[in-house]
Amino acid sequence: MFSTPAVVASCVGFVLIGVLQALYGPAIPALRDAFGLSPSAAGLGLSAHFIGGVAGVLLFDRLHERLGNRRILGTSYLLMALGAAGFALAPNWPAGIAAALLAGLGFGGIDYGLNQLFAVGFGHRSAAMLNILNAHFGIGAILGPALIAAVGAEHYPAVFLAFAAANLPLVLCLRGVRDRAPQPASGATGTASTAGTTDPSGTTGAEAGGSALSRSLASVLAVFVTLYVLHVGIEAGVGGWEPTHLETVGYGAGAAATATSVYWLMMTVGRFLVAPIALRHSAQTIITVSCAGMTVCLLLASVPWLAPYAYAGVGLFIAPIFPTGLLWLNVAAPRARRAGALVIAASMAGGVAAGPALGKAIEWSGVRAVPLLLCAVSALCLLATLWLIRATRSHSPSP
Repeated sequence: MFSTPAVVASCVGFVLIGVLQALYGPAIPALRDAFGLSPSAAGLGLSAHFIGGVAGVLLFDRLHERLGNRRILGTSYLLMALGAAGFALAPNWPAGIAAALLAGLGFGGIDYGLNQLFAVGFGHRSAAMLNILNAHFGIGAILGPALIAAVGAEHYPAVFLAFAAANLPLVLCLRGVRDRAPQPASGATGTASTAGTTDPSGTTGAEAGGSALSRSLASVLAVFVTLYVLHVGIEAGVGGWEPTHLETVGYGAGAAATATSVYWLMMTVGRFLVAPIALRHSAQTIITVSCAGMTVCLLLASVPWLAPYAYAGVGLFIAPIFPTGLLWLNVAAPRARRAGALVIAASMAGGVAAGPALGKAIEWSGVRAVPLLLCAVSALCLLATLWLIRATRSHSPSP
């Protein structure tokens, strides 16, 4: 699927989408000064980015068969570049929101396109390569705020323009991407063991079991979507509320901010660390251990003196779930072509919904309950994973 330069360019592409997502927050003070915005109005830039991201995933999934991989990725890089440049040069805030939406559209196309290609493009190494790819997103998410801090928030237009220019050389590397992904073999589906059987009435196994398999596939996809919404909700919830929780239990603002940075760093490190593990262990095993470890760490985070270290552990354990889950989904439902787009879009929706949902729960229970609330959500992730293991095993072809 990829030449070596195309693999490198894809990793750079994920650094860039990590940078883009992380630029909006640090730019908020300057945006408020430039356009006279309230905090909630300034936050609409990131919301528009996520809305564009969901739309980009779903749109490019619909157009994938018609356009092919190279045109999907090339168009997405150009949309990100145009949106970022438009955001930098926007004369007013409505224009800035429209530009963020446009950049988000390209963001969604890159997120969807490269994740799907890496899930099928490296054979038994796909899980490892997916984790490496998504680790580069974390590198970008760390670099984005650092860039704004280095130049000053008031110079955010220069950073966005530099980001826009950085997208353009990647378009030249798309020749090394195969335009069409290989189709899954028919035996890879759960219908393999029933497709050729016939009962005494002359009805084939495929005809008799097709409806049940369709219902089963729908259930599997629904639980995968649930797993993605919940785990991204935890990811965003820890990132958003860890500083507040730590300050509430007695830590200083600087220590709380540093601990949150360590959480994001551990998420990036975790994806690099799991790459060699993914060559020896199944996606199911990795995600089960990840969900269990995440649940334990969130429970420990309710103990004040353990909290910073426990949150770092959450980052380490949550790291492999997103990329490794995509490979598991691709194996469990190889013929459900839109399954990957659905769960990637769901992950973005989970990030959007996490803030208001967790905020309401905290209003009821108090800030000290943040780790316990997230622990309950993590336990649901573990239950969803165990259900998926059972469901996908029951429909695997016999050896």
